[in-house]
Amino acid sequence: MADNSFSDGVPPDSLEAAKNASNTEKLADQVMQNPQVLAALQERLDSVSHTPSSYIETLPKAVKRRINALKQLQVKCAHIEAKFYEEVHDLERKYAALYQPLFDKRREFITGDAEPTDAESEWHSENEEEDKLAGDIKNKAIIAEKEAAAAEEPNPKGIPEFWFTIFRNVDMLSELVQEYDEPILKHLQDIKVKFSDPGQPMSFVLEFHFESNDYFTNSVLTKTYKMKSEPDKADPFSFEGPEIVDCDGCTIDWKKGKNVTVKTIKKKQKHKGRGTVRTITKQVPNDSFFNFFSPLKASGDGESLDEDSEFTLASDFEIGHFFRERIVPRAVLYFTGEAIEDDDNFEEGEEGEEEELEGDEEGEDEDDAEINPKKEPSQPSECKQQ
Repeated sequence: MADNSFSDGVPPDSLEAAKNASNTEKLADQVMQNPQVLAALQERLDSVSHTPSSYIETLPKAVKRRINALKQLQVKCAHIEAKFYEEVHDLERKYAALYQPLFDKRREFITGDAEPTDAESEWHSENEEEDKLAGDIKNKAIIAEKEAAAAEEPNPKGIPEFWFTIFRNVDMLSELVQEYDEPILKHLQDIKVKFSDPGQPMSFVLEFHFESNDYFTNSVLTKTYKMKSEPDKADPFSFEGPEIVDCDGCTIDWKKGKNVTVKTIKKKQKHKGRGTVRTITKQVPNDSFFNFFSPLKASGDGESLDEDSEFTLASDFEIGHFFRERIVPRAVLYFTGEAIEDDDNFEEGEEGEEEELEGDEEGEDEDDAEINPKKEPSQPSECKQQ
């Protein structure tokens, strides 16, 4: 009997393979005739072929050599920019000396050591005319009552709880303040910023001045922030100006039993042999604003901080910068809440603008828009540097 395992000399496996190949070709032809598939494929190819890195790789060696020369120039620009910020720091120091007499007078008004004159205390509100008309009508009706009330109205010294009110008003600070911190902060009389001396490494010091109190003997608590204004050797193109790189606090001389940064807990211990139980007490760290003066140290000697420590340190740097740039220069506006309202309005404006841009992108693909938003004096004797 003849062998039927082959047909016309062609093995059956080859016939099956040819059939599958033919089907694949037909399917590919159908896919390639689909306009949506072709558009998606073209978009994918365009995105791959137009990435900056892939484009640079296609350039001739002579062009790459010139690009490297441009990078050398960019590094030199970064170093010039660093010098610019050093001079800005010198200007900040110069103008801080001009601001200081005004801040000293501010402290006198707050503490009640001086009383502003009528000219100094005169202030015109935005709605002054409307207020004046309404006030005139009211005054005629209740002038006698006002005179009587004025005689009885309390007249406290200075502006009570000025800085403590600022702590309460500013979310970034109020989150740090515990209930047992509040009576201490009510003794805070002033906060000052001191810039590093000429020729010294760039830094600034926050000084917290307290009146005599029942909690610690220091009259001044300090926090020193060390800064760097030079491009990183490993990544010079990341330089965007001075940055805080480390900070030092100070030792608080707490009076007996008044240290709010620690708490005492009781633990029971059982003797392994005799089975007797004893109660011991130990001190453990306690949440408090005054931990601000015992900061974490930035990593050194190649050591790295864990994620939580890095977050804590970054938050500390942010708070220090906020004191220096916003709280101290504009204290009265944070006391009244006007600066906080301005900050809130600014943030809302940014969000609204972003939403508007997103809407434009959906409506008009061709009109895409892109927005790119960007000191260490000697310590007072009252506070020992940590």
